[in-house]
Amino acid sequence: MPPIIDIHIHINPHEMVNPRALELIKRGRRDYDEVEKYAASPAEFLKFMDSAEIERAGLINYVSPQVIGFTAEVNDWIARYCSADPKRLLAFGSVHPKYIPDAAAEVDRLKKLGIRGLKVHPSHQLFAPNEYRNGLGPLRAMYERAQALGLPVMIHTGTSIFPGARNVYAQPILADDVGVDFPDLVVILAHGGRPLWMNEAFFLVRRHPNMYMDISGIPPQKLMESFPRVEEIADKVLFGTDWPGPGVPGVRGNIEKFRALPISPQAQQKILYDNAARLFPAQA
Repeated sequence: MPPIIDIHIHINPHEMVNPRALELIKRGRRDYDEVEKYAASPAEFLKFMDSAEIERAGLINYVSPQVIGFTAEVNDWIARYCSADPKRLLAFGSVHPKYIPDAAAEVDRLKKLGIRGLKVHPSHQLFAPNEYRNGLGPLRAMYERAQALGLPVMIHTGTSIFPGARNVYAQPILADDVGVDFPDLVVILAHGGRPLWMNEAFFLVRRHPNMYMDISGIPPQKLMESFPRVEEIADKVLFGTDWPGPGVPGVRGNIEKFRALPISPQAQQKILYDNAARLFPAQA
């Protein structure tokens, strides 16, 4: 089988997670012990990747002290974790513009740590992705520096059921300003706006040359209902599972269901591997 890049997996320090969020993460998961094992050991997670035929994985972490509980220490945690095999483990961290005095300097620091992409989670970080237009200067500085350094920024779009999440900030159209104001910044719209705003995400990906989306968190068997014209944007779609997020089944099952879709082999290859490989070149 051709190689696969899962650009959206959550390997996190669960000891940082607040009780309400952790209860939701655990709810209905029979494999939570397995998840904890992988968080504790990159070597075990790499074995899991091998079993699922995943060549590389984007490991998503972000600062969210109020909703999830992650402090800025999560960046150093995921950088250390991914240093076990930086060719296969792609570290995503974040710069929270309301908790950092010099956002540009923090972007520089994260890049030096080995962070490969930045995550903006509006509904969990409690600001809109375009709030720099309303005076949130550090957010502008973060985008500017990421653009200059060639660091992709993944923006969560779509609803969240975590306690305290503010879904008003998660509408994809709010990222339109980012595409206009930072045209050379690679932006990945996580989850394609699911489940309420798929049409907005599709429009933005078509409109902005450097805007992409991942399909994580969308049941693969439902993808064609949400994006019947997905092949038109096959050059700008990244495969991801959002595992082990709430309601997300096993990684391998997601891959099998995606491969069963009536999408051409060429488009599947782009989505499963080529696009992410282009945006995140393998490190020497």
